Amino acid sequence: MALSWRSWLANEGSKHLFLFFWLSLNVWLFGKTFLLYNQGLQYYYLHQMLGLGLCISRASASVLNLNCCLVLLPMCRVLLAFLRGSQKVASKKTRRLLDKSKTFHVTCGVTICIFSVLHVAAHLVNALNFSENYNEEFVTLNAANYRGEDPRKLLFATIPGLTGVIMVLVLFLMCTASTYAIRVSNYDIFWYTHNLFFVFYMLLMLHVSGGVLKYQTNLEEHPPGCFNPNKTLRQNLTVPKALGELFPDYTTEPFPEDPPVPEPFAQNSFTRVCSEEPKFQSHFPETWFWISGPLCLYCVERLYRYIRSNKPVTITSVISHPSNVLEVRMVKDDFEARPGQYVILHCPRVSALESHPFTLTMCPTDTKATFGVHLKVVGDWTERFRDLLLLHSNQDTEILPIFQQRRYPNDGWKCYKLRRLYFIWVCRDIESFRWFADLLCMLHNKLWQENRPDYINIQLYLSQTDGIQKIIGEKYQALNSRLLIGRPRWKLLFDDIAKCNRRKTIGVFCCGPNKISKILHKLSNSSNSYGTRFEYNKESFS
Repeated sequence: MALSWRSWLANEGSKHLFLFFWLSLNVWLFGKTFLLYNQGLQYYYLHQMLGLGLCISRASASVLNLNCCLVLLPMCRVLLAFLRGSQKVASKKTRRLLDKSKTFHVTCGVTICIFSVLHVAAHLVNALNFSENYNEEFVTLNAANYRGEDPRKLLFATIPGLTGVIMVLVLFLMCTASTYAIRVSNYDIFWYTHNLFFVFYMLLMLHVSGGVLKYQTNLEEHPPGCFNPNKTLRQNLTVPKALGELFPDYTTEPFPEDPPVPEPFAQNSFTRVCSEEPKFQSHFPETWFWISGPLCLYCVERLYRYIRSNKPVTITSVISHPSNVLEVRMVKDDFEARPGQYVILHCPRVSALESHPFTLTMCPTDTKATFGVHLKVVGDWTERFRDLLLLHSNQDTEILPIFQQRRYPNDGWKCYKLRRLYFIWVCRDIESFRWFADLLCMLHNKLWQENRPDYINIQLYLSQTDGIQKIIGEKYQALNSRLLIGRPRWKLLFDDIAKCNRRKTIGVFCCGPNKISKILHKLSNSSNSYGTRFEYNKESFS
């Protein structure tokens, strides 16, 4: 299956370009910080004490600052919705890139985990070096109180050490609870542990305020490794005879004819002389500059979403469909929506914090304010939500929805006319088609009445069956003729569609499991002999 570079650039170009920019920024920050602490004169004495651990710990910290800043931005759903509707973002590629915000959030999260391990390992080495390489000459540079101090005291008895340990535990909980197995088996665990991010960021702000690592401030008066004549004279003063009798073990060495030359300047023809002792100072925490803006933005958005969701929604009807599908119809004042948009449902009676997105299957019109969603009962939240709705089916029930509206600019937006729609639906059993069958039949009959029978091509596939089955009911005859046994032969379908639409651009929209999504994604990037380009899109609730 040959790759079509034209299709690949249309589907993947902007995504890979953005990832390349993000990766380059991470590499540049890591390398720049590593070289600064490895070769910077202000860190000369600190580097002599800590060695490579200093460079790695600070370089990994720079990468962590960047990604802790970026990881919050993809979760600002209101901001993303605004950008989609902005006149500044009229490109389809940019809009599709915004739909990948959740993927970028996961990428930043994985990067935080990886570099946190590297950062912790480097600081464990630093704690050991602070203890073993205690500098009696420059006491203020030390983090340890004396040579040979237990490194565990630096980890558990200091603010940076203690907050670092707690942050590692919080990050471990967030990472393990984010795995697919836990999210599927118990979404509540994922949701509540993920909200520990606020604790993580508060600890992060305390973690960087310890001021353990220090840099030299008086480089002009004391070049690193310079010759200090006052210090040398003090070391070579002859002890009086009377003191020598009192301290017989004390020995002195004669004043050298030529003063010793420090190693860093041994190859130079001259040696710089110190005018004063080195002075050291802690850095102002740079992490605050990185995370304060995105953290405040996210908190403001959460507050805005909370205020906006205070107006309740009245559930007008609850319809139970086959295959554990529930249809919920609702009404809300001043609510506007268009097909393809989604709502985020939050029901305090089910969960205080947990909420989930659902695609709108019924939108309000000028004459009817009702809107609705279909949800499949597959997890603990949907099970409790169903039980609550069926329990209170005879009385008004209020939930708190948050509506994420995808606005599209009216000016400067090139409209694409839909010429034909290929609707392909794959289910395991015949009952799974029932909840959507009425709408498909209604649409089919309407197109026949308008003399546009070829406008939509419906293909239903029954993947698991013991024999030929049909959707029971005379009104479903139009669908029974389009019901096929087995799985779609996707390559043949793509070739047939490309043949019927030569040299045109076709949008592919997938709503289904990842296995099918990967197949369609790969076929969309493949070349064909008809000059047809497929633009791949997947349902996204970002």
